[in-house]
Amino acid sequence: MIVRIVRLGTPRHAKEGTRIGTVRRPPRGVPKNRFAADDWYDVWYPDLSPSQKLVERALKADTTADWSAFVRAFKAEMKEPGPSRSLDLLAALSHESDFSVGCYCEDEARCHRSVLRELLGERKAKIG
Repeated sequence: MIVRIVRLGTPRHAKEGTRIGTVRRPPRGVPKNRFAADDWYDVWYPDLSPSQKLVERALKADTTADWSAFVRAFKAEMKEPGPSRSLDLLAALSHESDFSVGCYCEDEARCHRSVLRELLGERKAKIG
């Protein structure tokens, strides 16, 4: 059993399980009844996405310093009680079932899902 970190909208892995969209907004132009069928996500969970202010900051991050500042700010948001408990829950569930979390960004290294990978790893999640 593992949690996978994925790009939403890409084909699913054979044993991926439930796909959780950790994004601020649903995919544009996609009818809600197509979210799962088109490999976006099964469950929308924006609680683990950056705030709108941080999304805007990440999109403007042109330098390594800009990106590092975004990462620090996003980690601070994830230390809040609600997100922190959500991460604890997902880490525990990764030992019992297969599921995935993801975002739309093409490059994981410049996406909040890289930070989620790190935070889940710190909580001893089984990551695939």
